[in-house]
Amino acid sequence: MPGGYTRCPFSYVMFLGTAAVVTLLIKQQKTKQQQEEYERSLPSLPVCEVVFVLGGPGAGKGTQCQLLQERLGGGNTWVHLSAGDLLRAERESGGELGDLINAKIAAGELVPSSITCQCIERGMIAAFQKNKTTKFLIDGFPRSHENMKAWEDTMNIHTIKFVLDFECPEEVLVGRLLERGKDSGRSDDNIETIRKRFKTHQESAVPIIDYFQQQGIQVHKIDSARSVIQVYASVLLLFKQ
Repeated sequence: MPGGYTRCPFSYVMFLGTAAVVTLLIKQQKTKQQQEEYERSLPSLPVCEVVFVLGGPGAGKGTQCQLLQERLGGGNTWVHLSAGDLLRAERESGGELGDLINAKIAAGELVPSSITCQCIERGMIAAFQKNKTTKFLIDGFPRSHENMKAWEDTMNIHTIKFVLDFECPEEVLVGRLLERGKDSGRSDDNIETIRKRFKTHQESAVPIIDYFQQQGIQVHKIDSARSVIQVYASVLLLFKQ
């Protein structure tokens, strides 16, 4: 143009868009390399016994797992691993796997089931290295067929002893979580979020429980609307059989 050159705004926008795509591709490649390096660094784990512990929010999964861990003595005691807690711990650890999880969340993507399995495996390895335990109560996993497929793809050497499915009416769960919310400070302990979480659990739990039964894996349904001690007595019998 006369009097000087004026850059086309459209071309500038296209340049910015291309740069953003290139940056995203570089980040994805780096994430993939980090994941491969992490997998190569994992020490070996022997064949373990696993109990999957399922149930809606507030059903008492964590409470019962903690009681079992504390009270089932012996040289090879059961260790409680919460899938949700493991993911949160990895996010805050500053390690390679935590970076992978944070990168997925920052990109607006769901954390893949394979990464959840890696968090669980890392928890199992840490417990084995600490006290040689090979028995694990895995709380809050699997929640879907995708979760289970990832487990079968990466962790299928381990023996699934059985599945605990804690059943409790919605209104009882809501009451428990609202009471917990008074002290927990958790943002998801409000009535609207609680009901959404319960609905999500109901929609995902039935298909995965059906899948276990089709595979011949024992599913023990536990009435968790009772007191903690009553529920524990029922659960303890299963481990003593």
